[in-house]
Amino acid sequence: MNKQVSAQEAISHIQDGMTILYGGFMGVGTPKILIDALIEQGTKELTVIGNDAATPGAGIGRLISNGQVKKLIASHIGLNPEVAQLMNTGKLQVELVPQGTLVERIRCGGAGIGGFLTQTGLGTEVQEHKQVIQVGTQKYLLELPIRADVAIIRGTVADTLGNVFYRATTKNLNPLAATAADLVIVAAQEIVDPGELDPEKVMTPCVYVNYVVGGES
Repeated sequence: MNKQVSAQEAISHIQDGMTILYGGFMGVGTPKILIDALIEQGTKELTVIGNDAATPGAGIGRLISNGQVKKLIASHIGLNPEVAQLMNTGKLQVELVPQGTLVERIRCGGAGIGGFLTQTGLGTEVQEHKQVIQVGTQKYLLELPIRADVAIIRGTVADTLGNVFYRATTKNLNPLAATAADLVIVAAQEIVDPGELDPEKVMTPCVYVNYVVGGES
């Protein structure tokens, strides 16, 4: 099955109010062509989940600057001063999650696991509204899985079936995010025919991927 479509066609499946998982770190590894299409489409009231808020004018920061994001769930926001400004004026909801906890919550969402126990955040604001479970003499927070309506993924090479290879820093969160969403859109730098991508290099199997978009820079 050929899953290659245009960016506009792929993004047309993202509606107002949806939750989006995205890969990358500081904007590097976030699919630019899909962000462009979301801005062009004007999709709003989005909840976005990823490692960070990138920087103004880069990555997910572009959607935030454009007023299309209602809530951000991320590990840190320090490189994007616009986030703090919007948060302090009540225009953006922000949920900060320790980086390891965020990654494990996404992994649980992708693996169908009901949550995990961690001591990270005990006795801090992270504990607020969370269940504390005692195991032996130790207390832990129960962290629940994260899943999203859509994952927007940046790949290095994909075939038209949806198998994906990631090079270098493109691996940051992208392979994991691809497992934890109902709809997965991959934007790749290079698209090849089935059989041209070495099976041993496939990091996201096609079973996870709904649409493949070419033209990622």
